[in-house]
Amino acid sequence: MKTFLITGAYGGMGGATVKLLKSMGHRVIALDLKVENEEENVLPVSVDITNEQSIVNAFNFVKEKVDKIDGIIHFAGIYNLNSLVEITNEDFTKIFDINVKGAYLINKTFLPLLKKGSSIILTTSELAPLDPLPFTGIYAVTKSALDKYAYSLRMELQLLGINVSVLRAGAVKTNMLGASTTALDKFIENTNIYSCNATRFKKIVDSVEAKNVSPEKIAKKCLKILNKKKPKFAYAINRNKLLLLLNIMPKSFQFWVIKKILK
Repeated sequence: MKTFLITGAYGGMGGATVKLLKSMGHRVIALDLKVENEEENVLPVSVDITNEQSIVNAFNFVKEKVDKIDGIIHFAGIYNLNSLVEITNEDFTKIFDINVKGAYLINKTFLPLLKKGSSIILTTSELAPLDPLPFTGIYAVTKSALDKYAYSLRMELQLLGINVSVLRAGAVKTNMLGASTTALDKFIENTNIYSCNATRFKKIVDSVEAKNVSPEKIAKKCLKILNKKKPKFAYAINRNKLLLLLNIMPKSFQFWVIKKILK
């Protein structure tokens, strides 16, 4: 039996991964802000990943239960569609705290329990290596920062025999899809300078998110990564062909085509 720690364990992707690992006979430490009752081989731990003391408390609790962890899988994150000149300071800070700082604090705190040969998987986004589209900027910037953080972390932890990989997932059929639509609707309603553009952009977002994969597919991908002795740094799943095509175009063309579509 191996032991894995999962953040965002009671969300769509996290929940599916907890279920899969449990079915394989593994033990799961399920971290989330809101957790469910303890069950066989699943230890729920309520934690605020943006609060260092909350994470330290979780670590102290977990180390009384287990003496090692074979891997950490990060699913905790939020999605935000907004204008970079209209987003509130609070929302700007919040998305960085959850999408970037949270992973940093978890890895730093739980490192003493990671044994040689263990793995860390961070769920970034298909947008991480791509040029951001308008109104996805704040989300893309945080996921790009997380991706770069993961690369730097792999450089360092390889010296300790610990693997680090990123899973760059496209649209996944979870509650986050609904949250993104709600966020964009709210933005369209509240923006004072992009109303026409944002309304047209919503059609693009809807078409991109229409092609999504199940959380179970993400869980199976994570299991494959965990089972590899020498995993690659980056794994992609459900990448959008139109976004990839746009990204290989010259920057000047990208700016022109988006302006043409949205203005």
